Amino acid sequence: MTRSAPPMLLVLALWGAGLGSAAQFAKLGVIFDQIALAYPGRSEVALGLTVSIVGFVGLVFGTTAGLLVQRLGYRRVLVAALSLGAALSALQALLPPLPVMLALRLAEGASHLAIVVAAPVLIAQLAPLRLQGLAMTLWSSFFAVSFAITATLGRPLVEAQGIPALFLAHAAYMAGFALLLWRLLPPDIRGPAVPLSPGRLLRQHGEIYASPRVAAPAIGFFCYTLVYVALLTLLPTLAGPWQLLLASAMPLTSIAVSLTLGVWLLGRLPAIRIVQFGFAATMLAAGLIWLERGAPLPLAAASLILAAALGLVQGASFAAIPQLNPDLEGRSRAAGAVAQLGNLGTTSGTPLLAALIAWQGIGGLVLFCLLPAAAGIGLHQWLSARRRATG
Repeated sequence: MTRSAPPMLLVLALWGAGLGSAAQFAKLGVIFDQIALAYPGRSEVALGLTVSIVGFVGLVFGTTAGLLVQRLGYRRVLVAALSLGAALSALQALLPPLPVMLALRLAEGASHLAIVVAAPVLIAQLAPLRLQGLAMTLWSSFFAVSFAITATLGRPLVEAQGIPALFLAHAAYMAGFALLLWRLLPPDIRGPAVPLSPGRLLRQHGEIYASPRVAAPAIGFFCYTLVYVALLTLLPTLAGPWQLLLASAMPLTSIAVSLTLGVWLLGRLPAIRIVQFGFAATMLAAGLIWLERGAPLPLAAASLILAAALGLVQGASFAAIPQLNPDLEGRSRAAGAVAQLGNLGTTSGTPLLAALIAWQGIGGLVLFCLLPAAAGIGLHQWLSARRRATG
């Protein structure tokens, strides 16, 4: 084992683990049509659960994971989570009966949650202060990058070798990063064992969401995830001949803006201000969509502006975790809250947007963008005032 690995090499290794955790969603999401063929006669709801059930664990236990990860040790948790993910993906390659597959996917949610809670806390701790904004923004891109890579490489692999080949490739990737992080990360420093009774966990949940420092990144991130995933799913379908281009260009635009303009702004402004700026730009882009009334080409252009604005929110929300929480315990709690509310936004946004579009068309989509963005600005302003009042 080495303790001398360069900090940014460790950051990249942790980001690579994040790509594997996002692929726990992507490996089924990008081949959903093939999964339907593997389980003929099953309802769309049941098949949809094969993708979304991974997020249920984070939705229920997100903040609990933030509390447990610190107690158990970040290196230990990451290596165990990646190893578990590898084993579960290998079992899924057998394409067991659907109830068994759903049980394996639910267990995979524990692996996913542990990684997305532990990795960003370690990244914030390991990155040099001058590169912390870049490191946290890089981490924030893991979901979109993983989906892009899995779609580019995974679908051709499945078409050539079948679904099990993709699951086995993912298992090998997860096992490789478990070994890599076991070798690169220094041993955990074990703190005193604090009893975590149900009553204590409940009180700590209350403490997390009552804190204007710990809860702030998660509250803004919920407003972002509520909108972002739903827009990536449904907005391209309204763009007529630009649908396919927009489906790939929107996440790439978000990543590019987050890693360029977003990082530049993080060197000059507090992360929360950038989040608010991104939400304000989101409202302006929604206004452009309303003015164009859904004409395909102007809608596509306004959609890219919308994706760029949300890209600023994406990176700055993660950068706010270490900025607002200098201590390790606060960062762990904040990361757990981000995982929990992020899953809540991801699972609830798409059906809500679908209902609004069915009800009001483009007007429903614009309303869907305006209200969460305005809430994000207002809630962050309120939380900032509370932080100033409490010191």
